[in-house]
Amino acid sequence: MSFPKQIKVPATYMRGGTSKGVFFRLQDLPEPCQVPGEARDKLLLRVIGSPDPYQKQIDGLGNATSSTSKSVILAEPTQPDHDVDYLFGQVSIDKPFVDWSGNCGNLTAAVGAFAIHGGFVPKERIPENGVCTVRIWQANIKKTIVAHVPITDGEVQETGDFELDGVTFPAAEIEVEFMDPADGDGAMFPTGNVVDDLEVPGVGTLKASIINAGIPTIFLNAEDIGYKGTELQEDINSDPKALEMFETIRAHGAVKMGLIKDISEAANRQHTPKVAFVAKPVEYVASSGKTITPDDVDVLVRALSMGKLHHAMMGTAAVAIATASAVPGTLVNLAAGGGERKHVTFGHPSGTLRVGAEASQVNGEWTATKAIMSRSARIIMEGNVRVPGDTF
Repeated sequence: MSFPKQIKVPATYMRGGTSKGVFFRLQDLPEPCQVPGEARDKLLLRVIGSPDPYQKQIDGLGNATSSTSKSVILAEPTQPDHDVDYLFGQVSIDKPFVDWSGNCGNLTAAVGAFAIHGGFVPKERIPENGVCTVRIWQANIKKTIVAHVPITDGEVQETGDFELDGVTFPAAEIEVEFMDPADGDGAMFPTGNVVDDLEVPGVGTLKASIINAGIPTIFLNAEDIGYKGTELQEDINSDPKALEMFETIRAHGAVKMGLIKDISEAANRQHTPKVAFVAKPVEYVASSGKTITPDDVDVLVRALSMGKLHHAMMGTAAVAIATASAVPGTLVNLAAGGGERKHVTFGHPSGTLRVGAEASQVNGEWTATKAIMSRSARIIMEGNVRVPGDTF
């Protein structure tokens, strides 16, 4: 009996913010995988090591968390005045599908760096020393993102002294601007309200701020669901009943947002929307052992991604947090003390993060102009990833 040989696909393994993913140039993919569809999804699933009923991704490059089960495809820009198209795929760990419904804000920092490494940015625009501005078209949500990537001796500067809670080692700082961050074509607040009553069978009627900014997100008050806002991963991820509750909330919130028509559709849309809960600042100990005091932060936030509490904070959710904090009356804004603000520092399981955002009312509707945060990125490995030849 004969078996197919493995094939090699050029790829780069990168960390961006508190996430890791496998990066590809579109032109380097096997021809059947250069267009959206079953072949591309099967390739990415096999690269990452999914679906894995053991939920370990031992036979792939994934690390069995939502933060590390990710793929990125970069291509020549389809929009004028942009350097690169960025397509993000969130690979399910235990199910055979890739979710293309949203962006990964953390990996966006790595997109800017990889666009330079991968030859998408014209050489004449890369300074010998200084900062290279990379104009990214986020193809999933059709938005512009601008990454400011440090350059030394004509190459991306990856090492540095910028520290990011949730990342073990310091690196060079990359500033990322999310332009017009309201996700998709609809209103930033799809229900028209900054606070809604969200009816969730078996849970109750919860106050919720439902926002499309960075990524569709459902914000809840921690105390309304029995939490303090100081929880670490194990406090929630080891509790099957809690995870089931959050998934039920997420499904009903997705219907209220108009993202799906029936809660049964939520199972095949795991990446969006996100669910997060907020609380006023109190002292807690982060997963690193660092003590976070009320003076360190404006608000506490915990968020779930792909059905589990995130170890730090998703970059896109950080945009949602900052944008919601800038709108008076949202649950995030109220937990942060209320009033008008252009930036927020929030506490998450791994520490703290400061994000800036600007929001204003136009014709009675709230809109955001941009959100800004700092991240870092570096190449971990580059070369070829191998998959069995009959993968797709």
